[in-house]
Amino acid sequence: MAGVEHGVGLTALMVAAGRAIETRRPDSLARDEYAERFVRAARASAEWPTSIDDVPDGDANPLWGRLCRYFGLRTRVFDDFLLESTRAGSRQVVLLGAGLDSRALRLDWPQGCVVYEVDRAEVLAFKDTVLAKAPATRRSVSTDLRGDWASALLASGYSPTAPSTWLAEGILLYLPAAAERHLMSTVDSLTAPGSDLAYEIKLGLGSPQARANPVYTATRDHTGIDLLALFNPDPRPDSAAHLHTRGWSTTTHTPFDFTLHHGRGPHPEPNDALAGNRWVFATKPSTT
Repeated sequence: MAGVEHGVGLTALMVAAGRAIETRRPDSLARDEYAERFVRAARASAEWPTSIDDVPDGDANPLWGRLCRYFGLRTRVFDDFLLESTRAGSRQVVLLGAGLDSRALRLDWPQGCVVYEVDRAEVLAFKDTVLAKAPATRRSVSTDLRGDWASALLASGYSPTAPSTWLAEGILLYLPAAAERHLMSTVDSLTAPGSDLAYEIKLGLGSPQARANPVYTATRDHTGIDLLALFNPDPRPDSAAHLHTRGWSTTTHTPFDFTLHHGRGPHPEPNDALAGNRWVFATKPSTT
């Protein structure tokens, strides 16, 4: 369990707790029946809440309320993106830094779709232990995104000549800028026309007042996770511009755009810890 008990791995458990909380809401935007299993299976998170009713201050809690509403909204938005892309024809889905996401099991994929989960071996091993049984649609790709992960993906059966759908959710925030640039160049080199990509970035950590936001202090107090220490401090590359020079079309949104669309999720607040978060959607146009 070491892979999910410390550092960035522990954030995967925090997101799983957020998905579990979202699942049990009566007005849930996304359902993940596997999320609570992950939370309970690790010593570090076994006592964390998996329902907002278990939180004394409920939705007023900056972590279990506001930040977990963000995780729930993000899950729904990226679920919709993946399903729309695969229903349009893609049959390969690549989840970069898949963590404890369970989309390979819980989403209604088109027939013949394969989901490649790319992450460190210890994270995937914990995941496999908890799930016990995996469907044929799911393929684990054990590798480190800071290294030559493309070789491992290709060896797992991924075809760079067929359209594909990619997601980098909650991972670029922790990578050095050079690793993000390498990742984007690699994705471009591995994708055929007609492929789609969605990813999450953070433009910066904001002002000292934003870094003192209760989201950060509550997360540290309740889970021991110091997000500000885990976020990579490098100036972030403009990956959307990079993709655009390679022929991709891109659109960038704030999470609050989707709060407005769905009527659920976090709203802006003063000195907001979420103010720099962006969700980017990109398409490599078909040549036909």
